[in-house]
This record gives sequence, C-alpha cells and structure tokens, in this order.
Amino acid sequence: MASLVSSFNEWDPLEEVILGRVENAQIAQRDRSLFAVEYRDCGSLEKTPTGRYPEHVIEETQCELESLASLFRQAGIVVRRPDVFDHSQSFSSPHWQTDGQYNFCPRDLFVVAGSTIIEAPMTLRARQYETLSYKPILRDYMNSGARWLSAPSPELLDEDYYLDPPDSIAISERDPIFDAANVLRVGRDILYLVSDTGNRAGARWLQNALGDDYRVHAVEGLYTGSHVDTTLSLVRPGLVVANADRVHPGNLPSLFSKWDVIYLDEVTDIGFTDIPYASEWIGMNFVMLNPETAIVDRNQEGLIRKLEARGVTVTPLSLTHARTLGGGFHCVTLDVRRRGLLEDYHA
Repeated sequence: MASLVSSFNEWDPLEEVILGRVENAQIAQRDRSLFAVEYRDCGSLEKTPTGRYPEHVIEETQCELESLASLFRQAGIVVRRPDVFDHSQSFSSPHWQTDGQYNFCPRDLFVVAGSTIIEAPMTLRARQYETLSYKPILRDYMNSGARWLSAPSPELLDEDYYLDPPDSIAISERDPIFDAANVLRVGRDILYLVSDTGNRAGARWLQNALGDDYRVHAVEGLYTGSHVDTTLSLVRPGLVVANADRVHPGNLPSLFSKWDVIYLDEVTDIGFTDIPYASEWIGMNFVMLNPETAIVDRNQEGLIRKLEARGVTVTPLSLTHARTLGGGFHCVTLDVRRRGLLEDYHA
C-alpha cells in the first residue's frame, strides 16, 4: 500500500489535507511560557488573557472552516479533521501544570517531508498534548506506510523562557524546541526560522531526523516572533511573497536569491476581538491548491492583485477571526499529500 503521506513542498497539486477545528478553543492558563512567547506586550503575566474564546468567534469560524472543507472536497481533495477535544482539561509534567489551547492550527504541530510526518516539540506548555486529537489520523498514516516520528519532549522549565530575551529569542537552547510552522519546505531544502518558536537546537534535531536527503537551513535575522508564514509565503518554484516590513534584499534567505520576490509592503488589517494572537500580517497567510491556484483572505486586495499579475488564480475566502485565533489559511491546513516528487530547487 502506498503511503498516504507524501508532500515535498508548499505548491504541488494538493490531494489530501488535515483541516483544523475551533470547537472548545481557549487561551490556556496564565504561565511563563505563554507570557514569554506570545504576550510580553501585555506587560506582566497577570495581564495576559486566559479562558474560552467568545462564542460568536467559535461559531463564525466553524462556518468558515466548513466552507473551506467544502471547497477542498469539490476539488477532489481528501479532508481529514482532528477529534473534538475538551481543552479545559488540566495536565502536568513534574515541573508545571497547565491546560490546553485548541486544534485550530495543525500546521503548527506537524512537519511533513515526503512520506515522513513529525510531531514537533512545541514551544508552549499548553500545546504539549495537542496532537492527541490527531492520533487516529496518524495511525492510519502509519498503517499506510508513512514514517511517523515524534521529537523528544522538551522539559519547558521556567528557565527555558526569557522575559527579556538576551538575543531577541524567548526560548533557551537546552532542548530542541520548535513549532512546525517555523518550517517551509522547498523540496530538498527546508527553511527553518530561528525565532521565539524555534531554537537552533530544533534545527539540528530536524536535520538529524530527516537525514541526508534534506538540507535544513536555520535562518536568522528576519523575524523573532511566532512562525514563518507571516514573513515568507511560497507560491511556486521561483516565486515567493515576502513581508517587506521584515524582509529586504539584504536579509532575503539565499534560497530565494534567484527567485521573483513579491515584497508586500502592506496588508489589510481585518481586526480582532479582545487581545490579538496574530499581527495584521496574518493577511499574507495563504495556501496553494497547486502552482497556479491560491486560497487567499478576500480582504487582501493588494496581495490578490500582485498574485494575479503573475498568473495565479486566487480563490478568495474569509477567516474573520484569524487575528484573534492566530491562524490563517496556511495555519489551519496541513498538506499531507501533494502530487509531486522530491526535487532540488536550489541546485
């Protein structure tokens, strides 16, 4: 039986996707990890938000995710969803106790490289057991021949989180720590953003896990916040969208030195409820159905025009609460299978 997992990049024709859920989504208990990585701007741990998201945010996002699922299915793409989970349940390690967050962003949890799917050693304590909702899917993938790996669990002690980062990074280098959304796949080359949600040790572990077929590039000096897909978004071989607020020709990763770069200098701020979990740059967070077709936030007219000018067909959809929940179209999807082969785009 051929592995159901087979994806080497961000653009080959999509055949199977995991789509997140928003049921029972919440902001976890206040703790040092959540404050250091996501909410330092609040000023103190006591001022960080916590608790369930407003019901209208949940309900409206459920409807929008169903619309996205319908679009995928109409295109002949297999859609998998995680189990509904009660994220208010508390759990602990020998060193700390917390509760959960959500199943909204599978992109954060898993790196797919060919027929290998890797559970990431997540940055936040609240997300250490988030993959439980995906276990039935992962078992199916393993039984189909996929290679299922899990990174070593980091301790995530208080001393692993810096409140005033000495090197502009909020996490220590004691253990490999990274969210999978710090990764972009460019065939044999894997771009890995060193940031508050991905340390250098994580890049070394990922290289060791993937072996000689892949080259992991630990990129620094772009953006130190969460995840890479509000900084760089891949369209197809030779075309990348870059957040001009963070990326310029002087710090553009060498992987893209010969590519056409859309330097996006602004996005439309879609707003948020209460305290945002993502910046306005979630507007450049899109997913490719194939090298010619992108699903993009319908509010991002500037981005849409730039993509269309380069021959990309845009399907506009809405995720109204993307800033509130911290996830756009790339975040809420995990492209498990794309029709294509492992290629070298940087030879």
